[in-house]
Amino acid sequence: MKCMFALFLILAGCASLPEPKEANQPVPSVDLAQYMGRWYAVASLPAWFQRDCHCVKAEYSMMKDYVAVINSCRKGSRDAPLKVSAAKAFVVPGSNGAKLRVQFFWPFKGDYWIIALDEDYRWAMVGHPSRKYLWILSRTPGMDQDVYEALVGSAEAKGYPVHRLERIPQECEPYDTTSVSRGSSDSPTGQ
Repeated sequence: MKCMFALFLILAGCASLPEPKEANQPVPSVDLAQYMGRWYAVASLPAWFQRDCHCVKAEYSMMKDYVAVINSCRKGSRDAPLKVSAAKAFVVPGSNGAKLRVQFFWPFKGDYWIIALDEDYRWAMVGHPSRKYLWILSRTPGMDQDVYEALVGSAEAKGYPVHRLERIPQECEPYDTTSVSRGSSDSPTGQ
């Protein structure tokens, strides 16, 4: 009987998922040289590794065979110590730079799809094939509300659960404008 009830709950949950209006696909191409640099996470679907993070930012640097990724946030409050994590991102062949596989520790890699991108690279939206992860990124700590709402609408049309989307506090004052990158060596931490 318990198995039957559990099966019912699973099927009921699946039946209630809206059918996406648009395909969850990356943009046709990304100029990775232009994509490099600092991005601020304005909003995201809460991921376990970023819970209660403030002032989330990512720094991307092109290396010989990969993209160095340095993520940082202040866990718990805007005054908390800066937490930093380094990763390597590898471009998926044939994706024109729009799909990457990110590796924070060997041998595991996660999908990173750039699913929306401003023509001037002022904002981006990064998703995942399963729609489990989503980030709205900006070159500045804030974002115009109309742009934000348009991106949320686009994510919803692609089938992302935008009702779970959370804005990320970026009110760190004075905002740290120094780079968290550690150089330009072949190591993601510059060491």
